Amino acid sequence: MTEAPLRAAIIPVTPLQQNCSLLWCTATKKAAVVDPGGDLERILGAVAQQGVTVEKILLTHGHIDHAGGAKELAEKLNVPIEGPEEQDRFWIARLDEDGKSYGIPAQAFEPDRWLVEGDQVTIGDLTLNVYHTPGHTPGHVVFHHPPSKLAIVGDVLFQGSIGRTDFPLGDHQTLIDSVRDKLWPMGDDTTFLPGHGPVSNFAHERRTNPFVADRVLERA
Repeated sequence: MTEAPLRAAIIPVTPLQQNCSLLWCTATKKAAVVDPGGDLERILGAVAQQGVTVEKILLTHGHIDHAGGAKELAEKLNVPIEGPEEQDRFWIARLDEDGKSYGIPAQAFEPDRWLVEGDQVTIGDLTLNVYHTPGHTPGHVVFHHPPSKLAIVGDVLFQGSIGRTDFPLGDHQTLIDSVRDKLWPMGDDTTFLPGHGPVSNFAHERRTNPFVADRVLERA
């Protein structure tokens, strides 16, 4: 049996138990760390355990539990930061301030590449599609690898829930639209890694999610 081209490991980080993920290309052993919110030694331990080489950091959005450790990790590994979309500059600029509030080490930074709808990012030989999915934050993006039927969705969608929209620049209807218009077309058989909690798939959420199930959206 041939090995899957993309593999992923989830590394819960920070007191908020954010799902940092390590994605790697099995052909090249090149990897990306997605949303390194903190606990960098734990992340580096997972990298060593898998025997992969990190070539970049990818960010879904600028909240502290997702982006707080990005600058320090990028400097440790001498790799670029890609993402999120530039409308999350507001959140990234206040990481130092939010770090003091949450007691989480964090540093503001300028990503090496802001991402926009339709962009692609590479990990080794793999290509992931970028979708702009605002609502939780204005510059939130998700990453989709169609051959693996896998999406990394940050805080847009969770098993049985959706991302909060009561933070500054959040918007509930915009988030619902992002799920319906960007995530669902990826296909019911798509598995997703959320920013918190267990992995799920779109079919399950379309049947059971109290916020975005088909029957709920039909009534909206």
